[in-house]
Amino acid sequence: MTDLISMTIAEARNGLANKSFTSLELTDAHLAAIEAARALNAFVLETPDKARAMARAIDAKIAKGEGGPLAGIPLGIKDLFATKDVRTTACSKILGNFVPPYESTVTSQLWRDGAVMLGKLNNDEFAMGSSNETSCFGPVVNPWRREGSNTSLVPGGSSGGSASAVAALLCMGATATDTGGSIRQPAAFTATVGVKPTYGRCSRWGIVAFASSLDQAGPIARTVRDSAILMRSMAGHDPKDTTSVDRAVPDYEAAIGKSVKGMKIGIPKEYRLDGMPAEVEKLWTEGAAWLKAAGAELVEISLPHTKYALPAYYIVAPAEASSNLARYDGVRYGLRVPGGSIGEMYENTRAEGFGDEVRRRVMIGTYVLSAGYYDAYYLRAQKVRTLIKRDFEDCFAKGVNAILTPATPSAAFGVGEKGGADPVEMYLNDIFTVTVNMAGLPGIAVPAGKDAQGLPLGLQLIGRPFDEETLFSLGEVVEQAAGRFTPERWW
Repeated sequence: MTDLISMTIAEARNGLANKSFTSLELTDAHLAAIEAARALNAFVLETPDKARAMARAIDAKIAKGEGGPLAGIPLGIKDLFATKDVRTTACSKILGNFVPPYESTVTSQLWRDGAVMLGKLNNDEFAMGSSNETSCFGPVVNPWRREGSNTSLVPGGSSGGSASAVAALLCMGATATDTGGSIRQPAAFTATVGVKPTYGRCSRWGIVAFASSLDQAGPIARTVRDSAILMRSMAGHDPKDTTSVDRAVPDYEAAIGKSVKGMKIGIPKEYRLDGMPAEVEKLWTEGAAWLKAAGAELVEISLPHTKYALPAYYIVAPAEASSNLARYDGVRYGLRVPGGSIGEMYENTRAEGFGDEVRRRVMIGTYVLSAGYYDAYYLRAQKVRTLIKRDFEDCFAKGVNAILTPATPSAAFGVGEKGGADPVEMYLNDIFTVTVNMAGLPGIAVPAGKDAQGLPLGLQLIGRPFDEETLFSLGEVVEQAAGRFTPERWW
């Protein structure tokens, strides 16, 4: 069983094609691993019957030589993606036992290409969080632990279930979403690879909305190659999503192993933060040296509006969330708490259905959109966003191919350690990632080393719009130099 679950997607694809094992055997091995790892709380819904039925159907297709690019590969799906006839809750009480009668575009493309669904993965409620502690199903536990310690660590958020499940070998890859770092930060905390594509590259249709101008779906996988394989199936134009861009989807896997000689890599001076751990700084320097050794040229760049990114993000994102979450009123679907009037019913339903963090962001968002404050906050934040985007455009115009930064300001922290008294402490985890969402750019987080306590640390590469291929080429250089890390099994 261990051999079947420890393979990469690329290796499993070859094994299935050579008939070394069947999709049903591969699926059964993962279902057994999920059952043995419930202590991680990565899955909020297991779908073994559906998984086996999908695997049998794919095995029949493979036998006829009709399998797609992901034929027989077992995946986990973040509980933000609508899955037809399978409960989808965004890990919020307010959606109750909502079962969508439709399939999100991204997941429908994965099934079109032959992937198998193992179940739904835990996430922060409505994707609002950086540690996967706001889920109504409870926190996800990181499979990694500090050396010599039994303390439960967070896997990052909001896609914590996706990152934890991939790192613990419970699924071969997973869907995730990134609004301010929710793919890249959990990937860095778990030694997995996470890709946040260019805004508009993957359809948002059928994904529960948080902040519509920032949300983007992407993969979490064990290797850069695996993430490229998943990206090819997830990406593509969708007329049902007006922000989806109509451009051909390249063969991302073909970018793996391509020479990076002559590429200009920007090192932004504004990302050298006061109080940044020395090991994060050291890792960044090492990453730059690896790229230089592979033939890339390092150039110092300036992104002067970086310091305004976090405050601007925490105005734009809650404002859009307050608008998107207005649809949860207890009338059409999900939880309904009765009241003496329709207004009271709305209030009671939302008070009971939304968790603390979601309520906090809805209130902030409603405040910054209210009369008298709209210009002072929301409009000003949008102007800052334009300046952040322009900083990146200026760098790319000067010939910079990609930008190298740390992925997170630290390694994973303990469950319950941050944000209790001061929510801003938690928001600071997104310091290196939010700029990418504000500018709509692609970013990839790649495992690059460990801290003094043996916990994984990641590096982030930021690319030009719709140039994910360059990120895959550069990411593979980092991956080859750093090697791959897996957590010691304790669960």
